[in-house]
Amino acid sequence: MVGCLALISGGSNSFGEPLDLGLDTGRRQIALPDFGSSADSLLSTGEERRLGRAFMQSVRRSLPVIDDPFLDDYINGLGHGLVAAGDAKGRHFRFFLIEDSTVNAFAGPDGYVGVYAGLVLAAETESELAAVLAHEIAHVTQRHLMRAYEDTQKMSLPATALMIGAAILGAQVSGDAGAAAMAGIQAATLQRQINFTRENEQEADRIGIAMLADAGYNPYAMAGFFDRLAKATRIQESAAPEMLRTHPVTTNRISDALGRAEEYGVRQRPDSLRFQLARADLRQRSYRRPEQAIDHFRATLREGRYANALAERYGYTLALMRGDQLGAARKELGRLLEARPGQAELLALDGELARRSGNMDEALRTLREAFGLSPTSLPLRIAYAETLIDAGRPAEGLRLLEQAARRTDGSPSLYALMVRAALRAGDEAATYRYRAEEQYALGDIEAAIEQLERAVRQRDLSYYAASSIQARLDELEAERVAMKDDPWSKGASQDRD
Repeated sequence: MVGCLALISGGSNSFGEPLDLGLDTGRRQIALPDFGSSADSLLSTGEERRLGRAFMQSVRRSLPVIDDPFLDDYINGLGHGLVAAGDAKGRHFRFFLIEDSTVNAFAGPDGYVGVYAGLVLAAETESELAAVLAHEIAHVTQRHLMRAYEDTQKMSLPATALMIGAAILGAQVSGDAGAAAMAGIQAATLQRQINFTRENEQEADRIGIAMLADAGYNPYAMAGFFDRLAKATRIQESAAPEMLRTHPVTTNRISDALGRAEEYGVRQRPDSLRFQLARADLRQRSYRRPEQAIDHFRATLREGRYANALAERYGYTLALMRGDQLGAARKELGRLLEARPGQAELLALDGELARRSGNMDEALRTLREAFGLSPTSLPLRIAYAETLIDAGRPAEGLRLLEQAARRTDGSPSLYALMVRAALRAGDEAATYRYRAEEQYALGDIEAAIEQLERAVRQRDLSYYAASSIQARLDELEAERVAMKDDPWSKGASQDRD
């Protein structure tokens, strides 16, 4: 499974065979950047982009992707900060969180990097989390995914694409999921293609450590995180993933990472408050029932078992709100706002609590002022727009969301909110148009085209709106034609069936 955090990804392929991820990295490589290989010609940029979208479609169907604006904004801010510090400027990257306790991360086609909530909670410092992201970014920049499939040029492109998707998702989700996607492909061929090489892992460590240092994080964090998790799983070997039993992290790999970190020296960087807030949110989400989350935070606050008191109280407040204890939540939030009156997460929570308490005027005032102070904050923009929609001002909310969609990779949840706004505003053409974008973000291009065809047939469209919708329709129809000879033309359609 290319791009998976080799330390802990574990598992087996879709036919039950262990994944050899090559953790015993005893050799050192010459520290030179990769200038490309024949792997670059396996898929064109357009084909890899479409493969990435089809991959994300499968991810969303198989894994609980988190669409929370603040968590999404945090992990993308962290990831893109690392990208900017490395040699990946201008390349597409999209980072996303998965609501699952697994300690893992993986990189897919076209720079899609998934991070499990369990990994964020296992990281004791922000540098440790950044170390994992840097490792995954390096897998993408060095095109390890494509390198692993160089010899599939002898196979049909649809089969190649199926193998890539199944190799990643089969190990992330289950053997059954991989087997379903890999129908008709022999197990021996799959095993040959998904074997991680020692060189790839060593290269990802090397480039990731340099990226960490250049971004101002502690370069020793990678070796430290790997070593700590390896020791923890040795203590509880019965609970360790199968891959950790057969391919343990070696002293060679840790020693090599420490040696490379020494080239940069220790760089002490305090954890950001946003890191601590994100961890607190993920922690309260990890409990199935709000009462369990409330009990957890009450205990940690009483016993002083936390890294950051403000973040711990933020998690407690979120848990109280989730448990409909709105009065207690507002009391806790009042203390937080006294300490950090301008923190975006707290201001959005203040508006949400007011809205849930039925005080829409207060919610609007709070979020309008917060958004006015931080107009570039995408999460605050979304929170304010959603409140406008619920307050009976959907057209205003839609305008804010349209501006957001133009500035970012629109998520399905963002477009779903835009559909709600357009529907309440009575704008049928916009309703169809944004439902099309929602379907496209989910990977269903046929449904997206159908919605755009309905949009362009609406009466009383302005010339600009009609031209814009028609241009988007032409673009998607051209992409559909290109997909007929594309690696995922068959694979994606089979996934939908």
